[in-house]
Amino acid sequence: MSDHYNIVIPARYDSSRLPGKPLADINGKPMIRHVYERARESGAAEVVIATDNTLVRAAAEAFGASVCMTRADHESGTDRLCEVLDTLGWLDDTVVVNLQGDEPLMPPAIIDQVANNLLQHPAADCATLYTNLGADEARDPNIVKLVTDAEGYALYFSRAVIPFVRDPDAVRTPVYKRHLGLYAYTGRLLRLFRELPPCELEQTEKLEQLRLLWNGRRIHAAPALALPGHGVDTAADLERVRSLLASGFRPQPVSE
Repeated sequence: MSDHYNIVIPARYDSSRLPGKPLADINGKPMIRHVYERARESGAAEVVIATDNTLVRAAAEAFGASVCMTRADHESGTDRLCEVLDTLGWLDDTVVVNLQGDEPLMPPAIIDQVANNLLQHPAADCATLYTNLGADEARDPNIVKLVTDAEGYALYFSRAVIPFVRDPDAVRTPVYKRHLGLYAYTGRLLRLFRELPPCELEQTEKLEQLRLLWNGRRIHAAPALALPGHGVDTAADLERVRSLLASGFRPQPVSE
């Protein structure tokens, strides 16, 4: 377990599919509190909620969270992280994990893992995780896939099926890799990212991480030590998470 990293939890109030999502009640607590508690159960030295909404700020401060107010016009969560870096004066070598505010079931074990993944791979500019994926699921364009080299560095991310099996009779069916939207960055990389214009691949696939690969940056990806819990994008997702937590489900903690 490491305490050499910080966590930022972006929490936008205005969700198109689930308005007011960070404050949605989950068994007596707003969702953002569940996410914050998962973050505090990791090995992070500091956890900050980044929001552009005063209602979210008030709710977060009520349960003792540190809050950084950010602008409402950011085009991406990465831009919001950069504002947090500047506001709080975090240095270029600060390791920052971006934990989405709609992940109340994220296992603390893999929050810690993704930070350590970056710390253990100094040649990487950022780090992420993946899980194995079956062939049927790999066809779903809503699931982002990736391929890596022999050392675990990402070669490409896509909504398409990668790698493509041209001759199923000639090769063993590959194990596809499902990308988890959990990243660890350095402050230096985040500030660089802010200066890089969107690239053709990023705009085609609608995948922000392709901007880094396009510009020659290296992303290390490791198999997740625990399966991620269900995120919340819709009202149906919210009900599913409520039921899971009511049944006694707990995300995997960090091993001592």
